[in-house]
Amino acid sequence: MKLLLFSDLHCNESAAQRLVKLSGDVDVLVGAGDFASVRRGINICIDALKSAKCPAVLVPGNNESLEELVQACKSWPKAHVLHGTKAEIQGVTFFGLGGGVPVTPFGAWSYDFSEDEACKLLSSCPERCVLISHSPPKGAVDVSSSGKSLGSTAVKEAVERTWPVLVVSGHIHESAGQTAHIGRSPVVNAGTDGIVWDLTS
Repeated sequence: MKLLLFSDLHCNESAAQRLVKLSGDVDVLVGAGDFASVRRGINICIDALKSAKCPAVLVPGNNESLEELVQACKSWPKAHVLHGTKAEIQGVTFFGLGGGVPVTPFGAWSYDFSEDEACKLLSSCPERCVLISHSPPKGAVDVSSSGKSLGSTAVKEAVERTWPVLVVSGHIHESAGQTAHIGRSPVVNAGTDGIVWDLTS
């Protein structure tokens, strides 16, 4: 199965249109959150992405809520919006966690969760799935421009418990396009350009 991984479009319609073109050769489009910008404009990218012919698996970022993403995807039947939930496509299980974890310093507009809340949402994450988390796990593809590790300990613990076949994240823009490993699980900070990932290789 070939996946096209991306994150953090933030209302960039041209980037969304480019991803649709790239998606012609993949099986599933995987979006790790932040389609909107400060809770506005979510439909700009979602409306562009809807024209992709393959199924999509999406999680909310901290720039849109679960409810806002679900509403935006109502007329996109091939989209699976996940948050503490899973979906199966062609025999592969995808599990998603949205929002900023830990709570960001951005204020009330940001769709955030504490580490404890994230632990509860991740408690039903199955083993060897594709884990899509807007926030990266602590210590992997999570370094900010100031050199700080801003990832989530809850996500890291879930990875170490379930050993996903792939972890897809975003959120920390300075680490976009980077790949790391936690044990045997590859962790990708997808970014806006799109990364094609072959699960069978």
